[in-house]
Amino acid sequence: MFKKLVDFINRQAILILIIANIAASLLLMYTKNDREQTVFAKPLYHFYFITQNSTDPFWREVIMGANKAAKDNNVVIEFCSPRFNDPKEQLKYLDIAILSKVDGIITHVPTTGDFTSLIDRAFFKGIPVITFENDDNKSKRYSFVGVNSFEVGKKAAELMIKATGGRANIAIITSNDLNQDLVENNLKMNGFFSAIKDYPEMKVVKTYTSKMGILSAEEITQKIIDSQEKINAIFTVSSADTLGAAQLIVDRNKVGEIILVGYGSSEEIIRYIDKEIIYGTISSDPFQMGYESVKALIDIKSSKNVPYYINTELKVLTKETIEEFKKKSNEKEKLLKWESLYE
Repeated sequence: MFKKLVDFINRQAILILIIANIAASLLLMYTKNDREQTVFAKPLYHFYFITQNSTDPFWREVIMGANKAAKDNNVVIEFCSPRFNDPKEQLKYLDIAILSKVDGIITHVPTTGDFTSLIDRAFFKGIPVITFENDDNKSKRYSFVGVNSFEVGKKAAELMIKATGGRANIAIITSNDLNQDLVENNLKMNGFFSAIKDYPEMKVVKTYTSKMGILSAEEITQKIIDSQEKINAIFTVSSADTLGAAQLIVDRNKVGEIILVGYGSSEEIIRYIDKEIIYGTISSDPFQMGYESVKALIDIKSSKNVPYYINTELKVLTKETIEEFKKKSNEKEKLLKWESLYE
């Protein structure tokens, strides 16, 4: 009797194993077919994304977010980036996009060059345009994706006040190559000055203008260290300049002597914050900005309501807050790597 029971159980186990193998095979076939259909499905739209440059870590994260949105929504994005800030090259890319009759355009807008007329031309040809990070509200763009620049400056000043106890001789490094982003830089400066005006011992000694790229910020920081103005704090308004200033502070053994408050959230910047070389930064979420800009363009094409101004969240990153930020970044990185396995 016992032997029969054992034989019965074994037969049932074998049957269950066979059924499980069949189910697994069917699931694998379905998943494979589903992936093949996804890969070979015709994209819904062909979009064109014009960034400011290809060197700033900010734009690399923007592209990652835009690519994620493209994969999630079956669209194709063509990215065009000048090596460094170059309004003429950006104008050329915008003109090419219009002539190519793409389904939609996302573009950074420099303050120089006749972008308004080109954006209007795209509009009249039925091509929706979203401006990104830098706006052109005089044009017929559909929406703007960006941050509140006044708040960037204000929050940076609040960080600086906390780091220095309200007593500092400050140098500001702005990125204003070829007079780009003049309005946005002015808003950041206004926000910064509005926050320190009630602190008489917080003085902005000098403002420097960097060319695009880390090397220029290093050269400026060297000038600051060599000056006789006893500058003990630096505010940088771009992630590239933040990295350049941080590197020079390390190279000249000025960590702890010069407080650095900057902008951005790249891996390099987070490492500098963790090592207390950078006191803190103000950061948008460039990945999410890239994602939302593509999603907004898809909504426009689908005749859905899209806000005229999409204001994205600002984050304040310091030694105390980066652990949570790193945790979320790692989760996002794992998700992207997992999804890449199915490409």
